[in-house]
Amino acid sequence: MRFVDAVPPYELTYNDVFMVPGRSDVTSRFDVDLATADGSGATLPLVVANMTAVAGRRMAETTARRGALTVLPQDIPAAVVTEVVSWVKTRHLVVETALTLAPHSPVGDALALIHKRAHGVVVVVEDGRPVGVVTEADCTRADRFAQLHQVMSANPQTLTDPVDPVHAFAELDRSRRKLAPVVGADGRLVGVLTRTGALRSTIYQPAVDAGGRLRVAAAVGVNGDVEGKAAELLAAGIDVLVVDTAHGHQQRMLDALSAVRALDPQVPVVAGNVVSAEGVRDLVDAGADIVKVGVGPGAMCTTRMMTGVGRPQFSAVLECATAARKLGKHVWADGGVRHPRDVALALAAGASSVMIGSWFAGTYESPGDLHIAPDGRAYKDSFGMASARAVANRTSGESAFERARKALYEEGISSGQQFLDPSRPGVEDLLDEITAGVRSACTYAGAATLEQFHERAVVGVQSASGFAEGRPLYAGW
Repeated sequence: MRFVDAVPPYELTYNDVFMVPGRSDVTSRFDVDLATADGSGATLPLVVANMTAVAGRRMAETTARRGALTVLPQDIPAAVVTEVVSWVKTRHLVVETALTLAPHSPVGDALALIHKRAHGVVVVVEDGRPVGVVTEADCTRADRFAQLHQVMSANPQTLTDPVDPVHAFAELDRSRRKLAPVVGADGRLVGVLTRTGALRSTIYQPAVDAGGRLRVAAAVGVNGDVEGKAAELLAAGIDVLVVDTAHGHQQRMLDALSAVRALDPQVPVVAGNVVSAEGVRDLVDAGADIVKVGVGPGAMCTTRMMTGVGRPQFSAVLECATAARKLGKHVWADGGVRHPRDVALALAAGASSVMIGSWFAGTYESPGDLHIAPDGRAYKDSFGMASARAVANRTSGESAFERARKALYEEGISSGQQFLDPSRPGVEDLLDEITAGVRSACTYAGAATLEQFHERAVVGVQSASGFAEGRPLYAGW
């Protein structure tokens, strides 16, 4: 990457920069390969941040099926992580996991379950076989204690596994159906496939391990028995180990990396967060393969306002990525992205992947329950991992006194609301939006790969008016 003019003598955020188009031989965005080269195995340069309000089993399954990676938070007990990893690795590479209930289950159960996945359907099963499907519309005027067999659409059209996505799309389009249950040769339910899901299966490549199973990562902190916790995560079969703390350039992190390296992990080790070349060098010397970059840019983070500590994210990523490349290592840009352009600019600056947290909290796949605001908009709760709420979860095993002491200090929002975008309520919808922007940015730069994108990107600095000029006006002026 190079600047149009001289490198400015001040720090830059994503809003401060723009990319200049160059001569291109890449004629289609579908000709762009977005696979990362950092050893994580992701086929999209996107990582779901290890936030309790964002990263769970549904998020991990869905994003890995499209090529991204989810990092399970450090405050999840090891036994639960083991169960989640095992569950994710048994998921289908094309077909979505179905929400299921029995014919005599009440309508209220379906309404409580139906928004856990973006496809918006509960499959009614009997003896493992689909006998009906229920949508929210089917339940709208029904008594909450009515049974599903009274409101379901019986004998639904089914598809047979293995599914050919092109054929499945054609079948669903011909019958004017948005989705269909998928069954095995024995007629038992395998999952659900939507028309859009079939289409996506021809565009995205799942992130899979050597055994062809979906990939998933997990995080460990720097306090307590780091070696023991890391060993449990590795034994669970995670594909990437993330050693995580807000201030990564400290002795505890270096000691934690030493403990992790003593285990001889056969997966990439990620560590952070830092914002300087010196921090990158120290973490790499201590054993990190990938360094997380970012202090304070996250939507739920109050670190900069509380402490004055941090660094504008574009400058931080640019410097840290340059340092990591000299050492043959990589960085993940963690936080500060609000638009697809921000992801593209982080990759142009040299990041191998971009971590996203709060943006993905407002989706069906995030772990929280769906709430309805007084104005009718749907939202989910979100909170920072240094907030009092997260600290309380993380220290639940400590004494009441110690927990009360730690609760006095927080550097994160405990009660944020992430509203679902009605036009993009699922995480796959956001993946479509982000990857469309990144692929198009690559074509503007004449790049068919992420490495070419970093090499060929030309970036300029703009005023606040320049940034405002690029924003669309949906309602005119």
